[in-house]
Amino acid sequence: MKRIRHHGQPWVFTPKDFLDLGTPHAVGMTLLRLVRNNGIRRLARGLYDSPKKHPVLGLLSPPVEAIAEALAGRDGTRIQPSGAYAANLLHLSEQVPAKIVYHTDGASRQVRVGGQTIILKHAAPSRLRAHNRMSGLVIRALRYLGKTFITEDRVKQLQRLLSSKDRRQLLKDLPSAPVWMHGHLRAIAGKELKR
Repeated sequence: MKRIRHHGQPWVFTPKDFLDLGTPHAVGMTLLRLVRNNGIRRLARGLYDSPKKHPVLGLLSPPVEAIAEALAGRDGTRIQPSGAYAANLLHLSEQVPAKIVYHTDGASRQVRVGGQTIILKHAAPSRLRAHNRMSGLVIRALRYLGKTFITEDRVKQLQRLLSSKDRRQLLKDLPSAPVWMHGHLRAIAGKELKR
């Protein structure tokens, strides 16, 4: 519980996050006891969180990002949000995708958490090459939008959203992006090019 509290909320975790404390069986039994005592919540098979309670809404669901990251850590896979979801996360599109899809280098599957379904869809490793999470998000979002819908306003939006470190990394991750996108990525990096 000390480790769970130290992480704060929202943290979605798996038994793998505690294997340094005991055997897989001991960790599993301890997590089961904590669920029964309402110390933690079981979201799905092998996924847990320490639920946050809202005075009016009751127990809140953890963010989809936290669930996806926990799945990737548990399974030892890489994941990136699909183009539509990436565009929404970066505020390039107000359209909220009906299905939350992540591309993964692992097996395709669906994970249901509460009323939400997260779809993990196998993708070629070349599509998951970006070394940085933010670079991957930007590349996926721009690929989804397509050449004709990458406007000056959207480039400025990304310039404001990305930190200086993220913009420098974006330049390093240019080889991970299609050639048609390079000019847009350089424009997003902006002043980082001059350093």
